Amino acid sequence: MKGLKNNLLFVLYTAILGAIVGVIVWSFLKIMNYGIDFLWIYLPSKAGFPLYTLCLCTAGGLLVGLWKKKTGDYPQELRVVIGRVRKTGRYPYKNVFTIIISALIPLLIGASIGPEAGLTGIIAGLCTWVGDKLKRYKKETDELTAIGMSATLGTVFRSPMFGFIEPIESENDTILPKTSKIVLYLTAILSSLGIFLLLNRLTGTSSGIEGMKSEGIPWEHYLYAVPLALIGILAGYLFFAFKKLTSLTANRLKQFVIVRGLCCGLLLGLSGTFLPLTMFSGEHLIVIVSEQAQTIGTVMLLITAVVKLLLTNICIDWGLKGGPIFPVIFCGVCIGCALSILWGIDPVFSCALVTTALMGHTLKKPLATVLLLMIIFPIRFVPVMLFAAAAACLIPTPKLLKPEIG
Repeated sequence: MKGLKNNLLFVLYTAILGAIVGVIVWSFLKIMNYGIDFLWIYLPSKAGFPLYTLCLCTAGGLLVGLWKKKTGDYPQELRVVIGRVRKTGRYPYKNVFTIIISALIPLLIGASIGPEAGLTGIIAGLCTWVGDKLKRYKKETDELTAIGMSATLGTVFRSPMFGFIEPIESENDTILPKTSKIVLYLTAILSSLGIFLLLNRLTGTSSGIEGMKSEGIPWEHYLYAVPLALIGILAGYLFFAFKKLTSLTANRLKQFVIVRGLCCGLLLGLSGTFLPLTMFSGEHLIVIVSEQAQTIGTVMLLITAVVKLLLTNICIDWGLKGGPIFPVIFCGVCIGCALSILWGIDPVFSCALVTTALMGHTLKKPLATVLLLMIIFPIRFVPVMLFAAAAACLIPTPKLLKPEIG
């Protein structure tokens, strides 16, 4: 009975932990959105001076460089956070407030990144701190950091199963937790997402990314599945080629933190001035772009996708750090829309195939990729999306394109 009581109590603690994660994620995104509205809507309306985007981004890049020079290179990339937690079960929590500021500034100035990297590092650190306090459950608390990390991903992307699968799926091996641990993971994820959605409803806040709708399509459109997937994989090659370039230059300029931040902000400002769609994560623009694809035009869609793939890597490697997932999804949608115009096929089907192949190739996690993209694309496309994700993962990334991490 004592063991059962302890187990039930720990499940309750896990549910509370998940709820706290949901509140933190909601609060972080709320502050981010308020800051973006202030910097990009309120201020320009009150002081509409020329080259506002260029000036704000450059100043923001300089601020990031100065901040990193003082505090360190935070936040870490998502793959680094996940790798560290998988290896040690822990994540440092003494610099949590530094990570919060470091994650917020690039998002506020419009960097082509998502919030998942910073949020995951914040929650992982806090969960490690909680685990250290709950000494009574020392054996179980080793899992708290990983559980909190999964809850964060499931909430940020509004996909519980993606949050569960993404951290444990690997290119080389995927090990499912024991049944008892699965209960804890899902309890925390559902608790976190539930609180997040409740707070959104209570405050009238948008839930974030919207799904793309498609009516039935002619069977012959499925004949384009292979070429669409191949183009998505080629876009993945392009992503890694850019990653190789930006990581090499970042390593060469490793000691010049302020210069890297300043140059990154300048490039972001120039890109945003001439190609506004390349800024921010792109999460809220996916449906808008798909609906206005004809107006935007094929050439502009392709240019936007290519520039954004490059800009995302520049931001991550040169100092404006964050996550690449939302920007990469946005790029896949841009390419898919362009191809749908060229080939006269259903735009949602085209976007689903290209985006899945692109994401599958960059993540190297086919199941997580499909679980994530199911929140955007219709369920009936899942079979062909699984094909695209599997093909993208089976085709290796050439060693020449693998970036140097330093």
